[in-house]
Amino acid sequence: MKFKFSLKYLLLTIFIFLIEVLIATVLKDQFFVRAYLGDVIVVMLLYTFVKSFLIMNDTKLILGIFAFSCLIEFAQFFNIAEKLGFKPGSLMYIVIGNSFSWIDILCYGVGCFLLYIFVKIKK
Repeated sequence: MKFKFSLKYLLLTIFIFLIEVLIATVLKDQFFVRAYLGDVIVVMLLYTFVKSFLIMNDTKLILGIFAFSCLIEFAQFFNIAEKLGFKPGSLMYIVIGNSFSWIDILCYGVGCFLLYIFVKIKK
């Protein structure tokens, strides 16, 4: 792992973040998009964010992102946002989430798998 700034990945991060904001605000009534597609895309957001600042093994990064995503999801099972004192509706409450779902973990897995395939095809 080595520190190196990448404008390309930072711009991709901003683009994917804007898509996530669009999903959360404008497309919030589209159940499939909001509930599933957003979770598939969020792992890609994490990937591009890390790649904006670090050079590291793609496979290890993708596995790490999947593990991190699962950790956050399991933290939701224990209502970690409330235990940390975040109020419902606050930015951190929304970012951390408040409801555990096995489907979300499946979506993270799908997103990581698609990311892995894309990275391998790209090379």
